[in-house]
Amino acid sequence: MLVIGEVHTGLLQNSGEISESTCREVLALLAGERVRVSRRPIIYALSPDRLTGVDCRLPSASRSRIRGVGTVLSRCSITGGRVVQGSSYVRIVRGAADRRLAWSHYLARPGVVEVLGKVKARDIADGLTDDRSTGGLDLGAISGRFVDLVQSSSLLDRRAPFRIPRTRLRWAAESGEPSIRFILDTDQVRTLRLVHEGEFTPAVADLCEDLALHDWLLTTLLVIIERARIGSTSGPDAAAKLSPAIDHLLHLWMPAARVEDALTPFWESLDRRPGFTRQWQSLVDRVRDQVAVNTLSLLRVTAEAGRSAQ
Repeated sequence: MLVIGEVHTGLLQNSGEISESTCREVLALLAGERVRVSRRPIIYALSPDRLTGVDCRLPSASRSRIRGVGTVLSRCSITGGRVVQGSSYVRIVRGAADRRLAWSHYLARPGVVEVLGKVKARDIADGLTDDRSTGGLDLGAISGRFVDLVQSSSLLDRRAPFRIPRTRLRWAAESGEPSIRFILDTDQVRTLRLVHEGEFTPAVADLCEDLALHDWLLTTLLVIIERARIGSTSGPDAAAKLSPAIDHLLHLWMPAARVEDALTPFWESLDRRPGFTRQWQSLVDRVRDQVAVNTLSLLRVTAEAGRSAQ
Protein backbone atom coordinates (compact mmCIF):
# COMPACT_ATOMS: atom_id res chain seq x y z
CA MET A 1 0.00 0.00 0.00
CA LEU A 2 2.42 2.66 1.23
CA VAL A 3 5.83 2.81 2.93
CA ILE A 4 6.94 5.84 4.91
CA GLY A 5 10.24 6.52 6.58
CA GLU A 6 12.68 9.06 7.94
CA VAL A 7 16.49 9.14 7.83
CA HIS A 8 18.68 11.25 10.12
CA THR A 9 22.25 11.88 8.92
CA GLY A 10 25.09 13.51 10.83
CA LEU A 11 28.81 13.65 11.53
CA LEU A 12 30.10 10.94 13.84
CA GLN A 13 31.27 12.58 17.05
CA ASN A 14 34.91 11.57 16.79
CA SER A 15 38.08 13.47 15.89
CA GLY A 16 38.87 11.14 12.98
CA GLU A 17 37.35 8.26 11.10
CA ILE A 18 36.95 5.08 13.11
CA SER A 19 38.20 1.65 12.05
CA GLU A 20 36.09 -1.22 10.80
CA SER A 21 36.40 -3.06 14.12
CA THR A 22 35.32 0.04 16.04
CA CYS A 23 32.34 0.44 13.70
CA ARG A 24 31.30 -3.08 14.61
CA GLU A 25 31.51 -2.36 18.33
CA VAL A 26 29.74 1.00 18.13
CA LEU A 27 26.83 -0.50 16.14
CA ALA A 28 26.43 -3.64 18.26
CA LEU A 29 23.06 -2.39 19.49
CA LEU A 30 21.53 -5.83 19.99
CA ALA A 31 23.32 -8.54 21.93
CA GLY A 32 23.82 -11.65 19.84
CA GLU A 33 23.01 -9.95 16.53
CA ARG A 34 25.68 -9.45 13.85
CA VAL A 35 26.78 -6.07 12.48
CA ARG A 36 27.08 -6.30 8.70
CA VAL A 37 30.12 -4.66 7.08
CA SER A 38 31.05 -4.13 3.44
CA ARG A 39 34.50 -2.86 2.41
CA ARG A 40 34.00 -1.90 -1.22
CA PRO A 41 33.91 0.72 -2.55
CA ILE A 42 34.06 2.25 0.97
CA ILE A 43 33.70 0.91 4.50
CA TYR A 44 30.02 0.67 5.37
CA ALA A 45 28.73 -0.85 8.61
CA LEU A 46 25.06 -1.59 9.32
CA SER A 47 23.54 -2.38 12.68
CA PRO A 48 21.04 -5.17 13.32
CA ASP A 49 17.41 -4.16 12.81
CA ARG A 50 15.48 -2.98 15.86
CA LEU A 51 11.73 -2.96 16.32
CA THR A 52 9.68 -0.32 18.13
CA GLY A 53 6.05 -1.07 18.91
CA VAL A 54 3.57 1.71 18.14
CA ASP A 55 -0.15 2.23 18.70
CA CYS A 56 -0.95 5.79 17.69
CA ARG A 57 -2.47 8.15 15.20
CA LEU A 58 -0.91 8.27 11.76
CA PRO A 59 -0.08 11.40 9.75
CA SER A 60 -3.06 12.74 7.82
CA ALA A 61 -3.20 15.75 5.52
CA SER A 62 -7.00 15.81 5.91
CA ARG A 63 -6.64 15.72 9.75
CA SER A 64 -8.51 12.41 9.84
CA ARG A 65 -8.12 10.34 12.99
CA ILE A 66 -6.29 7.34 11.57
CA ARG A 67 -5.15 4.76 14.08
CA GLY A 68 -2.26 2.42 13.33
CA VAL A 69 -0.82 -0.46 15.33
CA GLY A 70 2.34 -2.39 14.61
CA THR A 71 6.12 -2.14 14.67
CA VAL A 72 8.63 0.33 13.22
CA LEU A 73 11.81 -1.14 11.75
CA SER A 74 14.96 0.89 12.50
CA ARG A 75 18.67 0.59 11.91
CA CYS A 76 21.87 2.63 12.15
CA SER A 77 24.81 2.76 9.77
CA ILE A 78 28.27 4.31 9.61
CA THR A 79 29.82 5.21 6.26
CA GLY A 80 33.56 5.67 5.85
CA GLY A 81 33.97 5.64 9.62
CA ARG A 82 32.76 9.23 9.50
CA VAL A 83 29.02 9.65 8.86
CA VAL A 84 26.27 8.12 10.98
CA GLN A 85 22.68 7.54 9.88
CA GLY A 86 19.58 6.47 11.76
CA SER A 87 16.78 5.14 9.56
CA SER A 88 13.23 4.07 10.41
CA TYR A 89 10.39 2.98 8.17
CA VAL A 90 7.05 1.15 8.17
CA ARG A 91 4.76 -0.42 5.62
CA ILE A 92 1.22 0.88 6.06
CA VAL A 93 -1.39 -1.80 5.30
CA ARG A 94 -5.09 -2.33 5.90
CA GLY A 95 -5.62 -4.21 9.15
CA ALA A 96 -6.71 -7.83 9.19
CA ALA A 97 -9.54 -6.74 11.49
CA ASP A 98 -11.15 -3.44 12.41
CA ARG A 99 -10.03 -3.89 15.99
CA ARG A 100 -6.75 -4.05 17.83
CA LEU A 101 -5.28 -7.56 18.00
CA ALA A 102 -2.80 -9.11 20.44
CA TRP A 103 0.81 -7.87 20.23
CA SER A 104 1.95 -11.30 19.10
CA HIS A 105 0.12 -10.66 15.82
CA TYR A 106 2.03 -7.43 15.16
CA LEU A 107 5.40 -8.76 16.33
CA ALA A 108 5.09 -11.51 13.74
CA ARG A 109 5.01 -8.80 11.02
CA PRO A 110 8.13 -6.66 11.64
CA GLY A 111 8.10 -3.21 10.06
CA VAL A 112 4.36 -3.26 9.38
CA VAL A 113 1.72 -0.94 10.82
CA GLU A 114 -1.88 -1.98 10.32
CA VAL A 115 -4.53 0.68 9.91
CA LEU A 116 -7.79 0.20 11.78
CA GLY A 117 -10.50 1.37 9.43
CA LYS A 118 -10.55 2.92 5.98
CA VAL A 119 -7.70 5.11 4.79
CA LYS A 120 -6.24 6.63 1.62
CA ALA A 121 -2.52 6.17 1.02
CA ARG A 122 -2.13 9.66 -0.43
CA ASP A 123 -3.69 11.21 2.70
CA ILE A 124 -1.01 9.58 4.88
CA ALA A 125 1.83 10.38 2.46
CA ASP A 126 0.76 14.02 2.24
CA GLY A 127 0.40 14.15 6.02
CA LEU A 128 3.94 12.88 6.48
CA THR A 129 5.30 15.90 4.65
CA ASP A 130 2.86 18.40 6.17
CA ASP A 131 4.25 20.01 9.33
CA ARG A 132 0.70 20.98 10.32
CA SER A 133 -0.33 17.34 10.48
CA THR A 134 -1.26 16.15 13.96
CA GLY A 135 -0.18 12.55 13.35
CA GLY A 136 1.22 10.80 16.43
CA LEU A 137 3.66 8.48 14.61
CA ASP A 138 7.04 10.21 14.92
CA LEU A 139 9.55 8.25 12.86
CA GLY A 140 12.03 11.10 13.25
CA ALA A 141 12.10 10.68 17.03
CA ILE A 142 12.81 6.96 16.66
CA SER A 143 15.60 7.51 14.10
CA GLY A 144 17.10 10.33 16.16
CA ARG A 145 17.09 8.21 19.30
CA PHE A 146 19.16 5.49 17.64
CA VAL A 147 21.64 8.05 16.30
CA ASP A 148 21.96 9.45 19.86
CA LEU A 149 22.60 5.92 21.12
CA VAL A 150 25.48 5.47 18.68
CA GLN A 151 26.91 8.94 19.36
CA SER A 152 26.96 8.22 23.10
CA SER A 153 29.32 5.24 22.66
CA SER A 154 32.33 5.33 24.97
CA LEU A 155 34.46 4.38 21.95
CA LEU A 156 34.02 7.86 20.46
CA ASP A 157 36.12 10.77 21.75
CA ARG A 158 33.39 13.38 21.01
CA ARG A 159 35.95 15.76 19.45
CA ALA A 160 34.44 16.22 16.02
CA PRO A 161 36.58 18.35 13.66
CA PHE A 162 33.65 20.72 12.98
CA ARG A 163 30.08 21.28 14.06
CA ILE A 164 27.27 20.68 11.61
CA PRO A 165 23.54 20.00 12.17
CA ARG A 166 21.95 16.71 11.22
CA THR A 167 19.68 16.55 8.22
CA ARG A 168 16.33 14.76 8.13
CA LEU A 169 14.94 13.08 5.03
CA ARG A 170 11.25 12.17 5.25
CA TRP A 171 10.16 9.81 2.49
CA ALA A 172 7.09 8.08 1.16
CA ALA A 173 7.19 5.27 -1.42
CA GLU A 174 4.39 3.70 -3.45
CA SER A 175 4.18 1.24 -6.35
CA GLY A 176 3.30 2.52 -9.80
CA GLU A 177 4.75 4.40 -12.74
CA PRO A 178 8.31 5.37 -11.64
CA SER A 179 8.83 8.96 -10.55
CA ILE A 180 10.82 10.84 -7.93
CA ARG A 181 10.41 14.25 -6.32
CA PHE A 182 13.04 15.66 -3.95
CA ILE A 183 12.23 18.85 -2.02
CA LEU A 184 14.38 21.00 0.29
CA ASP A 185 11.84 22.01 2.94
CA THR A 186 14.23 23.80 5.33
CA ASP A 187 17.98 23.94 5.98
CA GLN A 188 17.78 20.56 7.73
CA VAL A 189 14.55 18.91 6.49
CA ARG A 190 14.01 17.28 3.11
CA THR A 191 11.09 15.42 1.57
CA LEU A 192 11.25 12.58 -0.93
CA ARG A 193 8.23 11.22 -2.79
CA LEU A 194 9.02 8.05 -4.68
CA VAL A 195 6.95 5.85 -6.97
CA HIS A 196 8.64 2.59 -7.97
CA GLU A 197 7.76 -0.48 -10.00
CA GLY A 198 6.84 -3.72 -8.27
CA GLU A 199 6.46 -4.49 -4.59
CA PHE A 200 8.40 -2.73 -1.88
CA THR A 201 11.73 -4.27 -0.86
CA PRO A 202 14.39 -3.04 1.61
CA ALA A 203 16.34 -1.87 -1.45
CA VAL A 204 13.98 1.12 -1.61
CA ALA A 205 14.99 2.09 1.94
CA ASP A 206 18.65 1.64 0.89
CA LEU A 207 18.07 4.14 -1.93
CA CYS A 208 16.52 6.69 0.45
CA GLU A 209 19.42 6.32 2.88
CA ASP A 210 21.93 6.77 0.05
CA LEU A 211 20.15 9.93 -1.10
CA ALA A 212 20.09 11.22 2.48
CA LEU A 213 23.83 10.56 2.86
CA HIS A 214 24.79 12.44 -0.29
CA ASP A 215 22.41 15.30 0.42
CA TRP A 216 24.10 15.67 3.83
CA LEU A 217 27.56 15.64 2.22
CA LEU A 218 26.52 18.30 -0.28
CA THR A 219 24.86 20.44 2.40
CA THR A 220 27.86 20.14 4.72
CA LEU A 221 30.34 21.09 2.02
CA LEU A 222 28.24 24.16 1.21
CA VAL A 223 28.28 25.20 4.88
CA ILE A 224 32.06 24.74 5.18
CA ILE A 225 32.63 26.88 2.09
CA GLU A 226 30.32 29.59 3.43
CA ARG A 227 32.17 29.59 6.75
CA ALA A 228 35.51 29.97 4.95
CA ARG A 229 34.36 33.35 3.56
CA ILE A 230 36.48 33.00 0.44
CA GLY A 231 37.42 36.45 -0.86
CA SER A 232 36.60 38.13 2.45
CA THR A 233 39.38 36.59 4.54
CA SER A 234 43.08 35.97 3.91
CA GLY A 235 44.06 32.99 1.78
CA PRO A 236 45.68 31.04 4.63
CA ASP A 237 42.64 31.55 6.89
CA ALA A 238 40.23 30.43 4.16
CA ALA A 239 42.38 27.40 3.33
CA ALA A 240 42.52 26.41 7.01
CA LYS A 241 38.73 26.52 7.27
CA LEU A 242 38.41 24.42 4.10
CA SER A 243 40.83 21.72 5.25
CA PRO A 244 38.19 19.68 7.18
CA ALA A 245 36.34 19.16 3.91
CA ILE A 246 39.47 17.68 2.32
CA ASP A 247 40.31 15.55 5.35
CA HIS A 248 36.86 14.20 6.15
CA LEU A 249 34.34 14.61 3.31
CA LEU A 250 35.59 14.64 -0.28
CA HIS A 251 36.43 10.93 -0.48
CA LEU A 252 32.93 9.89 0.68
CA TRP A 253 31.06 10.95 -2.46
CA MET A 254 30.02 7.68 -4.16
CA PRO A 255 26.39 8.01 -5.27
CA ALA A 256 24.41 4.79 -5.82
CA ALA A 257 27.34 2.64 -4.65
CA ARG A 258 24.96 0.46 -2.61
CA VAL A 259 21.80 0.94 -4.66
CA GLU A 260 20.29 -1.91 -6.66
CA ASP A 261 20.66 -1.59 -10.42
CA ALA A 262 16.88 -1.44 -10.89
CA LEU A 263 16.74 1.71 -8.73
CA THR A 264 19.79 3.58 -10.09
CA PRO A 265 17.65 5.46 -12.67
CA PHE A 266 16.27 7.45 -9.73
CA TRP A 267 19.81 8.66 -8.95
CA GLU A 268 20.37 9.44 -12.61
CA SER A 269 17.20 11.52 -12.57
CA LEU A 270 18.46 13.57 -9.62
CA ASP A 271 21.80 14.03 -11.36
CA ARG A 272 19.97 15.56 -14.31
CA ARG A 273 17.79 17.77 -12.15
CA PRO A 274 18.54 19.24 -9.63
CA GLY A 275 22.08 18.06 -10.49
CA PHE A 276 23.56 16.63 -7.29
CA THR A 277 26.88 15.53 -8.76
CA ARG A 278 27.37 18.66 -10.88
CA GLN A 279 26.95 20.86 -7.82
CA TRP A 280 29.22 18.63 -5.74
CA GLN A 281 31.97 18.68 -8.38
CA SER A 282 31.71 22.45 -8.70
CA LEU A 283 32.16 22.85 -4.93
CA VAL A 284 35.04 20.37 -4.82
CA ASP A 285 36.80 22.26 -7.61
CA ARG A 286 36.37 25.50 -5.71
CA VAL A 287 37.86 24.01 -2.54
CA ARG A 288 40.85 22.56 -4.38
CA ASP A 289 41.43 25.73 -6.41
CA GLN A 290 41.43 27.81 -3.23
CA VAL A 291 43.93 25.50 -1.54
CA ALA A 292 46.12 25.43 -4.69
CA VAL A 293 46.16 29.24 -4.96
CA ASN A 294 47.09 29.55 -1.28
CA THR A 295 49.87 26.96 -1.70
CA LEU A 296 51.31 28.84 -4.68
CA SER A 297 51.21 32.10 -2.72
CA LEU A 298 53.10 30.50 0.17
CA LEU A 299 55.71 29.07 -2.22
CA ARG A 300 56.17 32.50 -3.81
CA VAL A 301 56.60 34.16 -0.42
CA THR A 302 59.11 31.48 0.61
CA ALA A 303 61.06 31.90 -2.62
CA GLU A 304 61.18 35.69 -2.25
CA ALA A 305 62.34 35.35 1.34
CA GLY A 306 65.11 33.00 0.22
CA ARG A 307 66.33 35.44 -2.42
CA SER A 308 66.31 38.28 0.09
CA ALA A 309 68.45 36.26 2.49
CA GLN A 310 71.14 35.62 -0.15
